[in-house]
Amino acid sequence: MSIVFISDIHLSSDRPKLTDTFKKFIESHSSNATHIYILGDLFDLWIGDDDNTALSTEIKSILRKASNGGTKLFFQHGNKDFTLGKRFAHQTGMRLLPDEYLAQHMGHKALLMHGDSLCTDDIDYQKFRRKSRNPLYLWCLLKIPLLIRRKIASKWREDSTRAKLNKNNEIMDVTQTAVREKMLSHNIKCLIHGHTHRPNIHEYSFGKRIVLGDWSKLGWYLFLDKDGFDLRSFSLN
Repeated sequence: MSIVFISDIHLSSDRPKLTDTFKKFIESHSSNATHIYILGDLFDLWIGDDDNTALSTEIKSILRKASNGGTKLFFQHGNKDFTLGKRFAHQTGMRLLPDEYLAQHMGHKALLMHGDSLCTDDIDYQKFRRKSRNPLYLWCLLKIPLLIRRKIASKWREDSTRAKLNKNNEIMDVTQTAVREKMLSHNIKCLIHGHTHRPNIHEYSFGKRIVLGDWSKLGWYLFLDKDGFDLRSFSLN
C-alpha cells in the first residue's frame, strides 16, 4: 500500500508527450496506490469545466479509469487551474480539497497546500489570487463564452510570463514567516506543497517542509509507504 503526491504537471495541448507520460504514471501507480493527491496546476491553464478539447477528454478518461479501479483521487486548486470545479470532479471521480487540508496516512500527518498562498512577498500575485478566488469573480468569469475565455487565458499566460521576468527570483518563493505561521496554526510537523518548482526537503526546528517539483525537465512525486516519505524524480523522455 502506498500514497502518491504530485503537483505542477502543467498539462497542455502543446506537450502531447507529457500527456502520455502522465497517463503511464497514473496507470502505473494506481495499481498499488490507495490514494493519489494532485496539489494543483494539473493543467497549464484550465478555463472551465466546459472545456471540450481533446486534452480535457483524455485526462478525464485517464483519471476516471484510475478512480474506477479503486484508487482515491484528490485535487487541490493551483494558480493555473483555480476554475476547475465540481463537474470535472464528478466526471473523474476526484474529490476536491480545500486550499489547506490535513492528510493522515500510515501514522504520518501532513498539511497539504498548493503553496502559492505562502509566497507572501509577491504582493501583485497575492492581489490577483484574492480576486481570482472570490466566488463572485469565478461565477462571472465562467459565464463568459468559452471562446472568449480562451482568449483571456492566452493573455493571462502572456502576462504571467512577462511578470516573472521582472521579479526577483526570491519573491516567487515561499516566505519562512508564512510557512512557520501556517504550520504552527495547524499544529503539524510536516507541510507538503508545490508551486515554486523548487523540489527539496527543508528541515526546521518546528518541522519539515517537502516541496514537490514541476514536470518540466524531470517528473517529480512524493511517495509514502510504511518506510516513510520519499521524494522521487524520473525522466520525462
